[in-house]
Amino acid sequence: MSDHAAGRPGLHLALEVDGDGTHPAAWRHSGRPPGAILTPRALRDVVAAAQEAGFALATFDDSPLPPATGPGAAGRVEAGTRAAYVSQLTDRIGLAPTLHVTTTEPFHLATQLASLDHASRGRAAWLVGAAAGADDLATVGGEALPATAQLRETADVVDTARALWDSWEDDAVIKDVATGRFLDADRVHHIDFEGASFTVKGPLITPRPPQGQIVVLVPDALDADARADVVLVGRPDAAALAARAAEARAAGAPLVFAEVEVVLDADTPATDRLATLNDAADWPESGRLRHVGSAEALVQLLRELAESVDGVRLHPAVLAVDLPVLTEQVLPALAAAGLHRAPRPGNTLRETLGLPRPANRFAAAAAASS
Repeated sequence: MSDHAAGRPGLHLALEVDGDGTHPAAWRHSGRPPGAILTPRALRDVVAAAQEAGFALATFDDSPLPPATGPGAAGRVEAGTRAAYVSQLTDRIGLAPTLHVTTTEPFHLATQLASLDHASRGRAAWLVGAAAGADDLATVGGEALPATAQLRETADVVDTARALWDSWEDDAVIKDVATGRFLDADRVHHIDFEGASFTVKGPLITPRPPQGQIVVLVPDALDADARADVVLVGRPDAAALAARAAEARAAGAPLVFAEVEVVLDADTPATDRLATLNDAADWPESGRLRHVGSAEALVQLLRELAESVDGVRLHPAVLAVDLPVLTEQVLPALAAAGLHRAPRPGNTLRETLGLPRPANRFAAAAAASS
């Protein structure tokens, strides 16, 4: 049960760490040449700083096409690979790459995420993406789907991944030297999933993930609240955000996170920083709540949001500038107010978020019929 559901104040904090920041001109403050990609060292340093500060989760944005910001923008290493890289350099922060249901084969998607959970010792999550542009889909020879068909595709891929993660029971690997058996074949199952546009006949090639089921984060626009562990709600004001959070809970979502973009006072006031950034490139409205101002005002906003959501995913305009303010001022203030607890080393992400480890569906069915 979440802190919110149990009536206790608290916020789980997630951080988007893709690139140099959310603002299209963030690259100008990176210290790298125009068009240069984020280096492994820079990625390591950002995620390490987020973990040390007490963030529960780092998310890694991605798209089928290279990001179109900055002159000569270069392609980036895909999100799952970036998360796998930092999994060996961290011990408590959750790692959530964006993998797109529209451009990734469901079996491979489920395998990649299960492998990440094993590599991170139970800290993997999946941020469900559904890139739907014609150019995005052309990267895999696909064509745009009607809106209703796209939502069905999203639901089918999430259902398939969850079934595949259960296709190995927890004790399927037996390593019986006496008989020469590595696994108990009776505890590995075919799933025979048939969706609207694909079929999958498991089992997965990877044993069941340490968490049992990877934590699934779904943007609220994908209309899959009941299939999510965490619904990410983006609304431009707190009242609308609270109303959508209530809808997600009513639909069955265990946790709801608010999406909040931040531009914070640093060496210069936030309003001046934003004006300078906007002079270089327009920052289109994303539908998310956007905070431009002091760390103290952000803390107050987060205190208010804690009344209606279980967590917040922060999108710094410029990671190099805003992340130090978050780590040095915002998170300590929330912790002092009893609104935030850092993850414990060795905990799985489910343990950090207060989510139970799900029973394996095949083992549960066998137990029920015996």
